[in-house]
Amino acid sequence: MSALDHRIPAAPVAGALAAGALLGYMLPALAGALPALRAPLGVEDRNSARSGYTLTFDDGPHARGTPAVLEILRRERVSATFFLVGEQVQRNPLLAREIVDAGHSIGLHCHRHRNLLRLGPRQVAQDISRALECIESATGRSPALYRPPYGVLNAAALAVARRRGWRTLLWSNWGRDWEARATPASITLKLTAEVAPGAVLLLHDADDYSAPGSWERTAAALPQVLERLAARGLAPVGA
Repeated sequence: MSALDHRIPAAPVAGALAAGALLGYMLPALAGALPALRAPLGVEDRNSARSGYTLTFDDGPHARGTPAVLEILRRERVSATFFLVGEQVQRNPLLAREIVDAGHSIGLHCHRHRNLLRLGPRQVAQDISRALECIESATGRSPALYRPPYGVLNAAALAVARRRGWRTLLWSNWGRDWEARATPASITLKLTAEVAPGAVLLLHDADDYSAPGSWERTAAALPQVLERLAARGLAPVGA
């Protein structure tokens, strides 16, 4: 899928929870208006501590992007949460394990990176089950966090997450680092412009579903992001 797939999908929302389906896209613009929608759906966009910030990465592990990000986090002594893609874990199982061994948390993103509005309930359940099997096999850990591709939810995905006792965690701030036009400066600015305590920040350590080479710009922006947040007195905390 291209970076354009991060836009609001053209597919109809029939058969999905409309509010949940569009929540990921509406969130940056309507964050102040959405708490009443999020609570009944069991969807969160803040960390459980409601303090500091939580750094999250989607779409990995990636053979080049993940090691680059891990090295920066190691150097800066910052922990993050990685939402893993099953098919990428299959390709890079040792990297998935390396994320855990480095002390980072993991969540489940999907097995194949597809818009859930285009999948039926059985397809959604099968995709999540395949991803879970891959992640548990590679890391020896069972994720407790779930984030759907593109932040787009439907009723089936919400039901699976609830049944398994997972927290469905979206984000409050994003760097739009998947875009071809993104630069380290634009990523830093977008991600850190308005960060409130408890913020969940979204970046990507892979470019398999975004603009080629996007992970390089993410890695270049990451030290600046961490420096700017530290200057504001915000510390990294778990999800």
